[in-house]
Amino acid sequence: MDVIVKPIVTEKMTHQGETLNSYGFVVKRDVNKLQIKKAVEEMYNVTVASVNTMRYAGKSKSRYTKSGVIAGRTAAYKKAVVTLVDGDKIDFYSNI
Repeated sequence: MDVIVKPIVTEKMTHQGETLNSYGFVVKRDVNKLQIKKAVEEMYNVTVASVNTMRYAGKSKSRYTKSGVIAGRTAAYKKAVVTLVDGDKIDFYSNI
């Protein structure tokens, strides 16, 4: 079962990675903190100090077009912020 969907690579998360040693991931919505910790430790060969999770609900969106109003909904997702112990680091750009 794949726990991690994708890493979050934004300016804010990159800054937190450099200063606080925290990294963000989009994870599946039905996993818990222990599963996230185990998955990150196995995938990146690091030691995780703590895991914080946030659940985001999907938002309703609509736009006006020539043919009328188009309504839809964005996807709901779960975000995990993983803090590593001092000395460990994750480099997302190593295999580019």
